[in-house]
Amino acid sequence: MGYDKKYLLFALTYAAIGMGLGIYMGMSQDHGQFVTHAHILLVGFAVSFIYGVIHKLWLESASAGMSMAQMLVHQISAVVMLAGLFLMFGKIVPEETAGPILGIASIGVLIGMLLMIAMVLRATAANSASSV
Repeated sequence: MGYDKKYLLFALTYAAIGMGLGIYMGMSQDHGQFVTHAHILLVGFAVSFIYGVIHKLWLESASAGMSMAQMLVHQISAVVMLAGLFLMFGKIVPEETAGPILGIASIGVLIGMLLMIAMVLRATAANSASSV
């Protein structure tokens, strides 16, 4: 399975989890997990979906090693971020404990984005060189 499809499956999974949390919040009238819900849908669903589209349209011949590293960094960081937010906003773990973990996870998501930028630039340079 290509990275485009892997990212699509991750994106759809995050969408289902985010929608489920949203439905739960609506039914319970407890919107304490609003920030978690938004991050699941943005960092999880939207970013993963966009990465899948990028892989499909521009990175079909990208380095398998770099693609795997980028996907692992993004997905692990996103899961840690989302779990940390859920625990913090659910008042299960205090902010003093969750904060540093959320900071590291946020940096991981940023590193994933920087790796994606590097892959797009590398693919653009390779395409430019091959068309000369």
